[in-house]
Amino acid sequence: MSGSPLETAEVWDAVAAGYGEFAAAIMRPFAALALEFAALTSESAVVDVAAGTGALTLSAAERAGRVFAVDISPGMLRLLEAAAAAAELDNIVTDVADARVLPYADRSFDAAFSMFGLMFLPDRYRALGELYRVLRPGGTVVVSNWAPICESPLLTVLYEAFAEAVPELGEPQQDFLGLENPEVFQSELRTAGFHGVVIQRHSIVTRFADGVELWETMVRSSAALQVMRKLWGAELWAERSRRVREHLDRRYRPNQPLPAIALLGIGHKPQLD
Repeated sequence: MSGSPLETAEVWDAVAAGYGEFAAAIMRPFAALALEFAALTSESAVVDVAAGTGALTLSAAERAGRVFAVDISPGMLRLLEAAAAAAELDNIVTDVADARVLPYADRSFDAAFSMFGLMFLPDRYRALGELYRVLRPGGTVVVSNWAPICESPLLTVLYEAFAEAVPELGEPQQDFLGLENPEVFQSELRTAGFHGVVIQRHSIVTRFADGVELWETMVRSSAALQVMRKLWGAELWAERSRRVREHLDRRYRPNQPLPAIALLGIGHKPQLD
């Protein structure tokens, strides 16, 4: 484990409720798309790595025989368990574990997913290797990552507002070595051993009542913002948060559509592995 706060359970536990309310709602359409790439049956065994509050797990459980949800955050998994109980889904197993050291035997699953989780790991190649290891030959993997900020209207609006409050941020920089670069994304899946790798671009539309709702919703659901809040302290956070709200109140029209764009990486484990 590195020293990044976003690799610790505490920051994700802190935003679990907001994440389940907002972030999961954005992710559900992407999860539905991801599931379309795996031919799940009532006999299928599925693993969802960095499962969060279960945007993909819950939908997968309606199709598959058994779904194992893995996350470092006990708080996230508790919300997932509550949602599963409310939906009367009894085929979900939750495990608090690191994506880079999955607690499962080789060739245990027919499909493996990780929605918007591996991007927080500087050594994500280890997690991709684990996804490959636990898949059965012929199994499908789907991994998602956000597109670059400059290509996503939702992220662009938020970044511009945040940059007004924190001018030293400057212009958003694309991470050419990260999974937001489709060529890197495809290369890393191939290096992990997956065949037939394709990277697809998908979008959904989000809307908010006003700029204040947009900002407050993001604060409740973003682990990165909670880390900043802690680092800055109450006084500085309050001042910068006020500036962001004022910017969004001026610039964001009520119910203005803001597309959120993601990349989905799809591959298969060779039958002869």
